[in-house]
Amino acid sequence: MDFIAKNIAELAPSMTLAITSQAKALKKQGIDVLSFGAGEPDFNTPAHITAAAVEALNSGKTRYTESNGLLELREAIAAKLLVDNGLKYDPSMISVNCGAKHSCFNAIAAVVNPGDEVIIPAPYWTSYPEMVKIVGGVPVIVETKRENGWKMTAEEFENAMSPLTKMVIINSPGNPTGSVYSREELAAIGEIAASEGILILSDEIYEKLVYSGQQHVSIASLSKEIFDHTITINGFSKAYAMTGWRLGYTAAPKKIADAIDTIQSHTTSNVTTFAQYGALAALNGDQQIVSDMRDEFDVRRQYMLSRLQAIKNVRVVEPLGAFYFLVDISPVGMTSAAFCEKLLSKARVAAVPGIAFGAEGTLRFSYATGLDVINEGMDRFEQFCAQH
Repeated sequence: MDFIAKNIAELAPSMTLAITSQAKALKKQGIDVLSFGAGEPDFNTPAHITAAAVEALNSGKTRYTESNGLLELREAIAAKLLVDNGLKYDPSMISVNCGAKHSCFNAIAAVVNPGDEVIIPAPYWTSYPEMVKIVGGVPVIVETKRENGWKMTAEEFENAMSPLTKMVIINSPGNPTGSVYSREELAAIGEIAASEGILILSDEIYEKLVYSGQQHVSIASLSKEIFDHTITINGFSKAYAMTGWRLGYTAAPKKIADAIDTIQSHTTSNVTTFAQYGALAALNGDQQIVSDMRDEFDVRRQYMLSRLQAIKNVRVVEPLGAFYFLVDISPVGMTSAAFCEKLLSKARVAAVPGIAFGAEGTLRFSYATGLDVINEGMDRFEQFCAQH
């Protein structure tokens, strides 16, 4: 007898986590592997954030909080959203979750019914379609174009819509492409969504990591109608190097926020209490550390771009946000999985196959690693490409 639920049995495991685990296992065996798989900053969490969590532990702040998070933290998030993003949310419209991944899932679970369609531009973060499938929704994938910077146009969005469309997912800055939507691009998509009564899930976890004079724009800030149709997702993992802390949040219209809170009350109860005090310190502390990390990522980005552009048989679009390159390897003539398997076995370089992001013929490199690793990794990658 098969005991596994049908919608769970059909899920694909996270390939990004699998590649990272494989690289770590090889390193433990003493094999010299250079890993470009993980989507996490290689910096330590800033000391004042860690100290705040330690202080919370030492002072006995280890009991349950409200299911949607400490009021003090939600007030700080509301203040941040107002100042940074021009978004006015009452703390009751905010829910603190176990990472932005959990925030995305809670948001999807709160509004998507079985059979509802969710439009997802590809290349996409690998978990979006699987989350939709878990709740019985139907992912509708929109193939974007390299010449458009891997961004979905308003026309492509409109062409993908149907009477069953419930939600569209926008990730800007984006994983795996590093694409950043402009104010005009977001407004065009947002106006269509609002006029058609389609919800927008806006994943803004890479908000602080934008380069070359780009400006992050929160789509919910563009009009009241768009605001009323948007669930804003953000968190602490990328900006504050707090990936293992598992801290994200949703900000949504009150009825949706209440539904998210209800889901959380029956699942996790609340986010780890002392971790929430670390998040509070992150928001209230000196933000220079965020700028410093972004500047270091930019140095790595520019260096990796110059190296990749010099390789004849691959193509790359300059990423303007996050910390990834999506590299077009289609001229090589191998599937992305076969290419990455050979790259790991022959060159000892770990990258994520583009098929994981709905982008066959590509691979993703993360530059959330040191320049020395990037330099050696690009040497190996260039040699590998020359041989194939």
